[in-house]
Amino acid sequence: MSAELTREEIARYSRHLIMPEVTIEGQRKLKQGSVLLVGAGGLGSPAALYLAAAGVGRMGILDFDVVDESNLQRQVLHDTTWVGKPKLESARSRLTALNPYVTIETHATALDSGNALQILAGYDVVVDGTDNFETRYLTNDACYLLKKPNVYGSIFRFEGQASVFWPDRGPCYRCLYPEPPPPGLVPSCAEGGVLGILPGVVGGIQATEALKILLGIGEPLVGRLLLYDALAMSFVELKLRRDPNCPLCGENPTIRELQDYAVLCGTGRGEEAEAVEEISAGELKHRMDQGDALEVIDVRDPHEWAICRIPGTRLVPLGSLGEHLHEFDSSKTYVMHCKSGVRSAKAIAQLRRAGFRRLLNLKGGVLAWSREVDPSVPTY
Repeated sequence: MSAELTREEIARYSRHLIMPEVTIEGQRKLKQGSVLLVGAGGLGSPAALYLAAAGVGRMGILDFDVVDESNLQRQVLHDTTWVGKPKLESARSRLTALNPYVTIETHATALDSGNALQILAGYDVVVDGTDNFETRYLTNDACYLLKKPNVYGSIFRFEGQASVFWPDRGPCYRCLYPEPPPPGLVPSCAEGGVLGILPGVVGGIQATEALKILLGIGEPLVGRLLLYDALAMSFVELKLRRDPNCPLCGENPTIRELQDYAVLCGTGRGEEAEAVEEISAGELKHRMDQGDALEVIDVRDPHEWAICRIPGTRLVPLGSLGEHLHEFDSSKTYVMHCKSGVRSAKAIAQLRRAGFRRLLNLKGGVLAWSREVDPSVPTY
């Protein structure tokens, strides 16, 4: 790709060119630069839109999901016409329409230890828009091994955070979070919710940091963690220091290659994944119709119960399960369910520690019930 700007590009980026911090030379750097967005969801959407609009010459997007109706409350890269279709196709269409001078590369795969180094190696900057700890640790480690700047962002409900983990210039993600939390402890946005505008703010910060890195201007968020509270409308900055005992970037590193991140984060061989016996929505409906002695317990929160419920179930929120243990009968069979099956698996683990054994987890939760048994039950 030629570094020279065409007449059309000069007109398009004119508001950049008249800034002394950018100028035509800076715009040429952007045109020659490349960014990989890991994820085309809440954070990836605003970041991709603004990076493309700014004229980053080559953008890679990694995602393997399809557009769901529930995405549209925050994932502004996509629209209603793309529901049920791959996010990568939606992203390519939207970004090409926004700026035809940008090359869009798509990677229709999950990032894993086998492909991460090869994919990330082709880009100058990596923007981490993932929503799970497994991929965050993987992205962090791969960026460090490749000496690539990793622009990190995270969101939940009304709060977000952002930083830049740049090898040899500051701490890495492992310095901030040496160990991942136990599986199920931190709910995902699908389980806990997120204010629709929140990823726009944090994703915009990530795009800003990526542009600053490509331009070589300003002070990146290296060694700093920016915390955003939408309810209080406040920003707080925390200083981050490299952990001398960090196994990746510390004084005596032990990590020299990518690991098995499912094992690290407990997502591959966790207690709940091994121990829980599941029942499908169709089988549960059949057994309920037969009059089998089953008691179905919904462990979601009351405001979720108000949205939709499976007929004949009893609400016992996970957070107050311990207060209701005396109401359970060890001779009965209980089917636990939540929205998708994550919190109910955690509830079963808690009940088993209390001595209960006749426990089943509704596979896919109330979403599966709506999909497989009763479409009139709303999804969310």
